[in-house]
Amino acid sequence: MALRFPDSMEECIYFTRRIIGSGKAAAWVFRQPCTACKKGMMGKPVDEKTGKAKIRALEYTCSSCHASIEKKEYEETLSCNIQYTCPSCGKSGEAVAPFKRKSFEGVPAIVFQCASCSKKLGITKKMKEGKKKAAVDAEDDDF
Repeated sequence: MALRFPDSMEECIYFTRRIIGSGKAAAWVFRQPCTACKKGMMGKPVDEKTGKAKIRALEYTCSSCHASIEKKEYEETLSCNIQYTCPSCGKSGEAVAPFKRKSFEGVPAIVFQCASCSKKLGITKKMKEGKKKAAVDAEDDDF
């Protein structure tokens, strides 16, 4: 199964590229069509003065009929597409995970498994490092 990479950021609600140890990952979530009119795409509401999306809005609105859905309710229905290179086995792969952040090594992250070695990997929120890695580094400094 080949995942479709987005052509522009207008198609996405979320997009990131991250370095995971010696591996790397790119993750994105496509915008979904409106549940009410089925014509427009759901997205954050747009400010009339600036023409930019309101980043901290707590709802998503339709671009054509202006129907709105609460942020939490809408994000539970989305899935995150991930292209990655595993840091433990070095193999490349693709995964689809629910767009829901779970606690991974003490940090909110989108968690998925490597297809070849079944190791759990996480795409952390806001470039944070996991606490397990910090504990290992502290042990190395003692010697």
